Amino acid sequence: MQPHLLTGRPPPLPHRRLPFPLALRATLWRTRFAVGAVFLGLAAACTVQALRPADPPTTPVVVAAHALAAGTALTSTDVELVRWPVAVVPDGAVTDPDAVIDASTAVPLAAGTPVLPGLLADDDVRGPPGTVVATVRFADPAVAGLLSPGMRVDVLAATPEGGPGGMVATRALVLPVARRTAPTQSALSLGGSGDDSVPVLLAVSPDEAPALAGAAASALLSAVVVP
Repeated sequence: MQPHLLTGRPPPLPHRRLPFPLALRATLWRTRFAVGAVFLGLAAACTVQALRPADPPTTPVVVAAHALAAGTALTSTDVELVRWPVAVVPDGAVTDPDAVIDASTAVPLAAGTPVLPGLLADDDVRGPPGTVVATVRFADPAVAGLLSPGMRVDVLAATPEGGPGGMVATRALVLPVARRTAPTQSALSLGGSGDDSVPVLLAVSPDEAPALAGAAASALLSAVVVP
């Protein structure tokens, strides 16, 4: 006897599977919100990609590969070539690492700083732009050994009798001493040239150079390190 006859319940209806197209339509209808959200996200992503501006043009720039102290003779491990946006590249930026090899830094350079010609002191003994280079011999020969490239000093002049002569240069930049070569006319030799004291190369303003030269001929020069 059939089970439904004992319980008095009507027999179950036979299970009918919907045709595939109808089942697919039913599934899409139930998930219509999720599907719509996916398509909206794809459309937004495509729109953003289409509206995003093109990457700016770049150019190679030589920068310090790590922190460099003033007076460092540059080697291939001290510099590296990176690409910078053309709009922010400083004027005169070096693009060939070989062009700065063996040159010396005139000032300390932080890692990533562009290596500009004005920041180097090579055999031509150049200071930063807008300065001239003076070779100074201080009254105390030991001063030269206490100063290092990159320091800033005020140069003071005093008369041989001990009287004050005043300040003749402020915040002069100490440069690396050039290699021993024959004297040139590119630097002023101040403070005497006939002794064996070690000269110090200072980058000073063009207005200070004449006063420094005059003081060196008649006064004793000393240096005060300043920040």
